[in-house]
Amino acid sequence: MAASELYTKHARVWVPDAEEVWKSAELLKDYKQGDALLQLRLDDGTDVEHKLDPKTKNLPHLRNPDILVGENDLTALSYLHEPAILHNLKVRFMDSKLIYTYCGIVLVAINPYETLPIYGADIINAYSGQNMGDMDPHIFAVAEESYKQMARDERNQSIIVSGESGAGKTVSAKYAMRYFATVSGSASETNVEEKVLASNPIMESIGNAKTTRNDNSSRFGKYIEIGFNKKYQIIGANMRTYLLEKSRVVFQADDERNYHIFYQLCASAQLPELKVLKLGQATNFHYTKQGRSPVIDGVDDAKEMVNTRHACTLLGISEPYQMGIFRILAAILHLGNVEIKARDSDSSIVPPNNAHLTVFCDLMGVTYQDMSQWLCHKKLKTAAETYIKPIPKLQAVNARDALAKHIYAKLFDWIVDHVNKALRSTVNQNSFIGVLDIYGFETFEINSFEQFCINYANEKLQQQFNMHVFKLEQEEYMKEQIPWTLIDFYDNQPCINLIEAKMGILDLLDEECRMPKGSDDTWAQKLYNTHLNKCALFHKPRLSNKAFIIQHFADKVEYQCDGFLEKNKDTVNEEQITVLKTSKFELLVELFQDEEKATSPTGPPPGGRTRLSVKQTKTRPGQTSRDHKKTVGLQFRNSLQLLMDTLNATTPHYVRCIKPNDNKHPFTFDPSRAVQQLRACGVLETIRISAAGFPSRWTYQEFFSRYRVLMKQKDVLSDRRLTCRNVLEKLIKDQDKYQFGKTKIFFRAGQVAYLEKLRADKLRVACIRIQKTIRSWLLRKKYLRMRSAAITIQRYVRGYQARCLAKFLRRTQAAVTIQKFQRMYRERKRYRRMQAASLVVQCMLRAYMARQKYQAMLQEHKTIIIQKRVRGWLARLHYKRSLEAVVYLQCCIRRMRARRELKKLKIEARSVEHFKKLNIGMENKIMQLQRKVDEQHKDKKAMTERLNSLANSYAVESEKLRNEVERLRLTEEEARNNSNRITTLLEELARLKKELCDTQRDKRTIEEWADKYKLETEQLVAELKEQNLLLKTEKDDLNRLIQEQNQEMTEKMEKALAEETKQLECELNEERSRYQNLLTEHRRLEDRHDDLKEEMTLMVNIPKPGHRRTDSTHSSNESEYTYNSEFAESEESARGAEDVTKAPLDMSLFLKLQKRVTELEQEKQSLQNELDKKEEQAYRARAREEDEQNRARGAELEYESLKRQELDSENKKLKNDLNELRKALSEKSPPGVTAPGSPAYKVVMEQLNSSNEELEVRKEEVLILRSQLVSQKEAIHQKENKQTMTEAMPCMEDVHKMRDAGEITQAYLALKESNRSPPQDYHALNEDGELWLVYEGLKETNRLLESQLQTLRKSHENETEVLREELQSVKEDNNRQQQLLAQNLQLPPEARIEASLQHEITRLTNENLDLMEQLEKQDKTVRKLKKQLKVFAKKIGELEVSGQMENVSPGQIIDEPTHPVNIPRKEKDFQGMLEYKKEDESKLVKNLILELKPRGVAVNLIPGLPAYILFMCLRHADYVNDDQKVRTLLTSTINGIKKILKKRGDDYETVSFWLSNTCRFLHCLKQYSGEESFMKHNTPRQNEHCLSNFDLAEYRQVLSDLAIQIYQQLVKVMENILQPMIVSGMLEHETIQGVSGVKPTGLRKRTSSIADEGTYTLDSILRQLNSFHSTMCQHGTDPELIKQVIKQMFYIIGAVTLNNLLLRKDMCSWSKGMQIRYNVSQLEEWLRDKNLMTSGAKETLEPLIQAAQLLQVKKKTDEDAEAICSMCNALSTAQIVKVLNLYTPVNEFEERVSVSFIRTIQIRLRDRKESPQLLMDTKNIYPVTFPFNPSSLALETIQIPSSLNLLFLTRV
Repeated sequence: MAASELYTKHARVWVPDAEEVWKSAELLKDYKQGDALLQLRLDDGTDVEHKLDPKTKNLPHLRNPDILVGENDLTALSYLHEPAILHNLKVRFMDSKLIYTYCGIVLVAINPYETLPIYGADIINAYSGQNMGDMDPHIFAVAEESYKQMARDERNQSIIVSGESGAGKTVSAKYAMRYFATVSGSASETNVEEKVLASNPIMESIGNAKTTRNDNSSRFGKYIEIGFNKKYQIIGANMRTYLLEKSRVVFQADDERNYHIFYQLCASAQLPELKVLKLGQATNFHYTKQGRSPVIDGVDDAKEMVNTRHACTLLGISEPYQMGIFRILAAILHLGNVEIKARDSDSSIVPPNNAHLTVFCDLMGVTYQDMSQWLCHKKLKTAAETYIKPIPKLQAVNARDALAKHIYAKLFDWIVDHVNKALRSTVNQNSFIGVLDIYGFETFEINSFEQFCINYANEKLQQQFNMHVFKLEQEEYMKEQIPWTLIDFYDNQPCINLIEAKMGILDLLDEECRMPKGSDDTWAQKLYNTHLNKCALFHKPRLSNKAFIIQHFADKVEYQCDGFLEKNKDTVNEEQITVLKTSKFELLVELFQDEEKATSPTGPPPGGRTRLSVKQTKTRPGQTSRDHKKTVGLQFRNSLQLLMDTLNATTPHYVRCIKPNDNKHPFTFDPSRAVQQLRACGVLETIRISAAGFPSRWTYQEFFSRYRVLMKQKDVLSDRRLTCRNVLEKLIKDQDKYQFGKTKIFFRAGQVAYLEKLRADKLRVACIRIQKTIRSWLLRKKYLRMRSAAITIQRYVRGYQARCLAKFLRRTQAAVTIQKFQRMYRERKRYRRMQAASLVVQCMLRAYMARQKYQAMLQEHKTIIIQKRVRGWLARLHYKRSLEAVVYLQCCIRRMRARRELKKLKIEARSVEHFKKLNIGMENKIMQLQRKVDEQHKDKKAMTERLNSLANSYAVESEKLRNEVERLRLTEEEARNNSNRITTLLEELARLKKELCDTQRDKRTIEEWADKYKLETEQLVAELKEQNLLLKTEKDDLNRLIQEQNQEMTEKMEKALAEETKQLECELNEERSRYQNLLTEHRRLEDRHDDLKEEMTLMVNIPKPGHRRTDSTHSSNESEYTYNSEFAESEESARGAEDVTKAPLDMSLFLKLQKRVTELEQEKQSLQNELDKKEEQAYRARAREEDEQNRARGAELEYESLKRQELDSENKKLKNDLNELRKALSEKSPPGVTAPGSPAYKVVMEQLNSSNEELEVRKEEVLILRSQLVSQKEAIHQKENKQTMTEAMPCMEDVHKMRDAGEITQAYLALKESNRSPPQDYHALNEDGELWLVYEGLKETNRLLESQLQTLRKSHENETEVLREELQSVKEDNNRQQQLLAQNLQLPPEARIEASLQHEITRLTNENLDLMEQLEKQDKTVRKLKKQLKVFAKKIGELEVSGQMENVSPGQIIDEPTHPVNIPRKEKDFQGMLEYKKEDESKLVKNLILELKPRGVAVNLIPGLPAYILFMCLRHADYVNDDQKVRTLLTSTINGIKKILKKRGDDYETVSFWLSNTCRFLHCLKQYSGEESFMKHNTPRQNEHCLSNFDLAEYRQVLSDLAIQIYQQLVKVMENILQPMIVSGMLEHETIQGVSGVKPTGLRKRTSSIADEGTYTLDSILRQLNSFHSTMCQHGTDPELIKQVIKQMFYIIGAVTLNNLLLRKDMCSWSKGMQIRYNVSQLEEWLRDKNLMTSGAKETLEPLIQAAQLLQVKKKTDEDAEAICSMCNALSTAQIVKVLNLYTPVNEFEERVSVSFIRTIQIRLRDRKESPQLLMDTKNIYPVTFPFNPSSLALETIQIPSSLNLLFLTRV
């Protein structure tokens, strides 16, 4: 399609802008052919009109789709033009913080002006071994590519780093060299890579300076060749330098500095060794103060001086030479301060005794007079005479500065030469990688000779670059068999010819320099005459006759002719050089001694730069003067040609450094400055060349995967190539827009964008259709839901209305009913009220009448009662008053005491100590008060009863008074008669009434007092209750507080304990990790040592005449693991001493041996002390025992003599029987029966052997008795002679005298040999030849008696100890019973019974447990006795059979030939041991370890069989108590395993097999060690098989270390197998097909995510994991160990996947997150299938899972940021930010992450304390542990297959 068809409405284009260079805009309407204006809308909303050029009618550049913005490779952009390139770089730099971008074969590096964490060792390891297109752009990727091509193609490489000053060229070159040094390492032990890196500080100090653009600007170019050997390890380096800016030594512009070394010297002037230089502040010297900026922010010059001196030392520049360098540099500074005054207009003079010149002469070792003269004079030579002519002041100053520059250039040359000598290698160089750090294209306001040379060099480099790019394009097209059409690219050969051809600029400049009166003006005129109007690239400025303009490839540059001739000549006063050559300063003389021999001497122009030549060639005689007069331009042209020849002979790699802004602000992008550098460095030219051809390239599979949506089902064929061809013919009508190659489709620029537009439109239509369908479905669903809701509402409303009607009817009926009953109720109530009123009136009337009658009768009766009661009341009144007074007095006293007590209690109650007492006794007090209240109630009750009795008595009295009244009535007449007595009676009555009133008043007082007392009592009780409640509340609060504190303390303690436990676990894991790393390092050193030994053996391989050295491995290994033997045989140690010294020293083993020696010495000392104590006790007890022995000895002698006689007689009898039996056999038996092998012969021989054994036993008994007799006689004799010394003491004295270990060893060997009985023929032994046996019997008797004595003593001590323990337990029980009894007595009866029952239950339970334990012991004893009984029964049966055989006659045997003898075969009871001869040990190791094939053993035999066999052999060596055999077997086993692992260490099955067997061997050593902690799970039979003589605990540690090494080797092998699969299977392969589309890629193609035949997938990883797991299970690896291995593998999978995700921008998308989560779920499913979910493997994938979730979650709002921060707790802040920065949409429907959102994330995560490391450590290995796993397999049941070739082993 035509390009104009893409300019439709809403299409986005680029328009030029003055400030931002290019601005983005959007078309407001479609473009039609012939339109002169475009209606555009800018991003800020401004509408503008863009006028098209009427001549060219060129449309503005189209903008790439958003999904292509931010690509790693600029050539992946569909539209390749300047605005697209600039925008892509800006987006990557500003938004994603990515400073590296590919542009075809060029790496564009933008200086961030900020330290980034992307250059660590983890990043280097991540890029090592990766393809260049598989990772994000990086300087390490370029370095890796060059390193890989060097190794693959065996061709030298070059990395060309160029750019402006301050763009980061030096740093990029430094990082490239660091990568080579880290990845390759050095072939020697001299650390060449460190020296290569150490050259940087030296060269920066003498060649770098501060400029206005860069604080550390390189003022020279350098080319470093890093040499490699055949193994591609660094062996050396060489440096070539170009164009040193010498003018900086004598002049600096404002805000600039001289070279760093001068300021470092001035900052360190106070050092003692530098005081002789007489330096001061940098502002005191003319050469360092002109720039007025002596300090760089953040740089400590004194510290940098230390680094420079350290680097010099590392490169072999000794301290005297360093001081010489500093002298020369200080002399240059002093020379700049030499003041030259004008004598007249034609002459000048140095003032006498100039201080600085004096210091200069002293430091340089020259005379003051000569130097002061030649600073102001010069020598003119003619054919006949020589003249000395004074020079004016200006020339003298220039000459002084020229001398300073010349000296500095010579010193620079000398330092570079010595650096090269230090880096030069003696080994032949196989290949090299060159790193060219050179200046970029420069243009300033005033450009001179320096800029001319720099731009000339860049023209040459650009030509080489263009040719290389063109060549690569041509190779690509030819490879794909695409028709090749010549691409028109810019060739700058005319510009180069203008400069360097004959009659070119340099040629004319040299010619003018040779002219006697040549000047800059005449040279300019020659240039105008020669090239103006003849060369299109040469122009003349309009307003100047001393300048010229050259059209370079990057831009036009105007050069000023002033100074060109002087700088090209670079003249120095020869007389000054002669004075310096006569110096006494050796280093200065060395600088100038080869000046005239240099082919290309140092010749930078004054104020300019030149090259320092390192290489020198021999010159012909007579050529010296001519070579010395070479101009700077000629020298530079020659050196540049040599450089170009070197670069053309290598494969170049390009790094273009860009300076983003001139203010050095971090991550600030200035588009105008950036585009200027892009034009200058050739990046845009690369883009132009790519765009001229077919820049977009797709494989057929990638094209099909990406644009499958544009195809119909009928278009899809099995042949992908044909499918793509058919589709493209339909989509793109112009066939010139694409080409079909062999493997790729090539597109013109813009076609991919068109296809993306078609794809986006198709997807948009599909999305609209999906949205339409879904919205229809949603709305229909909503309609149906609303309809259903309306029907439901109608139903409920109608029901509600019906219910309301029914309710109304019910209420109406209810109202009528209520009214009826209400009226009835009201009438009935009124009737009942009237009836009741009538009854009440009647009742009240009748009651009133009755009361009136009663009152009358009562008044009459009371009068009588009053008279009766008055007298009694008067008597009681007196008594009550007295009683009341007494009670009142008691009450007052008691109240006073109570108040005192209350006050005291209140005081005590306020104290904290009383709280508890009051709390304890409060209940008792309450009970007492309760009792007191009860007593008071009782008193009150008694008083009430008394009052009742008084009332009764009062009633009786009243009755009596009534009677009396009746009697008075009867005697009324008498009263009337007794009128005189009435008055008296009335008075008495009044008095009685008064007393009655008083009595009533007193009664009321008493009642009031009683009520008051009752009230007070109740108040007191209430107060006490309140206090009790308060106290209870306080008590509860205190208890709650105590409980809370206890709980809090418990929680704190638990938390602290958990934290400490966690910390201890972490420390333990760290310690394990460190220990295992040390083991790894130790193993590496061992392997290195072995390799060196092998190399030395191969190199030397010259045997000494007359002497053959045997293999020392056996003896050295025997001595390597000697732990438990007390003595080593002197002969073997002497024989192996020489070999041991040359064996590899095992440091861990050495430390263990040292520790063991110390322990043995301490044990020896303790045993010695104990022996001394035992000797003293034995000496004291000897005297007491001798008396008792002498008394019992007589009886023993008689008894023993009788026993001896009896044994002699039995012996003689047995001999006679034996002789008769032999005689009978020889006479009566036929030859066939007695022939060897016949049954009768076997039976007889068994009987004969048993008889012989019994005979031998009897002989031994006889000899023992005889020896006892002899020893008793000797003891008696010794006692008579009063010799009471024991035999042990002289023996011990002799041992004490043997101070030397060798003497002790010899004595032990002699004793050991003496204990060995010589082989005797006991059948031929007679009575006279038994002296030796007597002696042996004597020794055995002594041992027997001693052992019996020790046994008795031990048994007595044990019994005493048992009795003590029983007594102690009885005492404890008694005390416990007493305590329980005392506690029970204090308890209430119910609790007492319960406690006694509980105690009884506890006692019975303990007794029951004891009885059960005793029962188990008895059961074990019974089982053991039953076994013994079975054995004895077998033996008895065999004896019976043998007895029956004795009774069978020979004739009977002959008569029954078919059944000669029925003898039951005895079943052997194997002990689980294997016996072998010592000479078969090497055969055992060879057959069982070295030549064993793991695959066959794993399939056909039981797991761990080699370990069981080795342990059974070890058991037999322990059983026979042969320490040497144990030691050699273990040593040979360990060395054999090491040897097979070293030989086949890359074979997974071998390493897994021996890891399993080593662990099983280790478990066997633990299981059968006899330690209780390891015997818990053993059967009784297995416990019988425990080792009895040797403690192999330290060998277990050695085996554990070996197992750790094997585990680490296994992890390494598995990692090497899995490593190539991880990235492809976890990231690149599309497990869910069609989820993620393939984006367009650039020149550097990435690995395709489409599964090809050779591509690894997730299934490949799962199959490999299945293989690992099944192999380990077949080998019998411990389940816990399998879990640890799988956990480590999953960690590696997660770490490698995450690291690649963090370094690959194309993998950070939503669809890729889904793929990763699916892959992780498959791995988790695999773990569940294998029952490995508890292994912790899933947790190791948590960072990867969170990274995948991070790719899928929303990333817009603050809530999303909070969710991300809480979700990604396993990721570091750097990793989270990196993923967000790298997030890239694959489709147009996804959105990028905004910068503000990333900043929000950073703010929220800034408080996290974590490591700043970006990548996970893939080399990390979790510490491994080997949990004890006992085997249930019985050793005696193990059968050895014949396939192992172990027939020499015998089962025991």
